Amino acid sequence: MECVMADNIRIYELCEARPQYLPAINALLVQLSSNPRPFGMKELEAIVDSPATHLFILECDGVVAGMLTLGDYLAPTGRKMWIEDVVVDCAFRGRSLGRALVEHAMEYATSLDRGSLMLTSRPSRVAANALYRSCGFEQRDTNVYRMTVDGCK
Repeated sequence: MECVMADNIRIYELCEARPQYLPAINALLVQLSSNPRPFGMKELEAIVDSPATHLFILECDGVVAGMLTLGDYLAPTGRKMWIEDVVVDCAFRGRSLGRALVEHAMEYATSLDRGSLMLTSRPSRVAANALYRSCGFEQRDTNVYRMTVDGCK
C-alpha cells in the first residue's frame, strides 16, 4: 500500500532491507529517543522479514523525512495493532507529515481486519498527543509497564 500526496510526499511500506535506508532511520531514531540503540542491517532485515511488522517510510522530495512502525498480532481477545516509533525529521516538521503517517497507518490497519489500533505517547510530547486525539484516538485509563529483558544465555 503506497500513498502519494501533494508536495512530492510519498508514504510506502519498506519491503526490502537496503543499506541506504540505515543513515536516515538512525537519524530519525536520534530525534525520537534520548537513548537510541544502534540500528543496523540485521535489525532492518528482521523488521522487513516479519509479517507482523510494517515499517512505513515517508519521503518528501525523495528524502526520507519520517517513519512509523505498525505492529500486528492476534490474541484471544482479538487482533491488536500498535503504532510505534512515529517520527518526522525536525527539518520537515510543521507540514502535517506526522498526521499523514498516522492516517496512512490507520488506513492500512483498517484494510487488515477488525481489531484495536493502539499507541502510547509520553505526556511531554504535547503536539504528538494532540495529533493522536485529533485523529480519533482516545486516551485510556491504564498503566503501561515496561521491563527490559536480556536474551537467553
